[in-house]
Amino acid sequence: MISTNTVIFSKDIPNVGKISIRPIHLDEDINFLHEWLTMPYAKYWGMLEYTLDQVKQSYLEIEDNENHHAFIGLLNDVPVFLIERYKASEDVIAAHYDALLGDYGMHILVAPAEKRIPQFTWYVFSTVMEYFFSLSFVERVVVEPDKNNEKIHVLNKKAGFVYDKDIQLSDKIASLAFCTRESFQEAINKI
Repeated sequence: MISTNTVIFSKDIPNVGKISIRPIHLDEDINFLHEWLTMPYAKYWGMLEYTLDQVKQSYLEIEDNENHHAFIGLLNDVPVFLIERYKASEDVIAAHYDALLGDYGMHILVAPAEKRIPQFTWYVFSTVMEYFFSLSFVERVVVEPDKNNEKIHVLNKKAGFVYDKDIQLSDKIASLAFCTRESFQEAINKI
């Protein structure tokens, strides 16, 4: 088991700082997680009305699931984003396409900015993608954002995701998209 204070990935962004990723630690993280997940901008996470205990319970369930993991992203050691990584072949998403063993799903939530940093969300997103592809077992990243979440579609496409189809999940109509190491690298090279 990885210590919750262990940074598992980091990247220095010129003129921005160090973006790093560590495992979630609910005792330390629950208050800001609850704040982030219940703000209007986080509506696509479906937790706007959740109490602190409900958010905590949701993340305890993730911690108990060997195929689903949550991480906190930091900018210069300050928590600024949440990510989840899940094994797509072991998730409900697998019923909607031919899931491969190396497919891993991603969820990402960037906290509201205290100070605007141009392109910050892109720096976070691309760092998370680099983290995913640094893992030898990840061959393809799968996303299923809400069809109406235009902001995430822009980031996904910029990162090289190829959209496949819209699917009906229990809580939304989702746009299923995939990104390989090669398509991510191609997209990064164009920027």
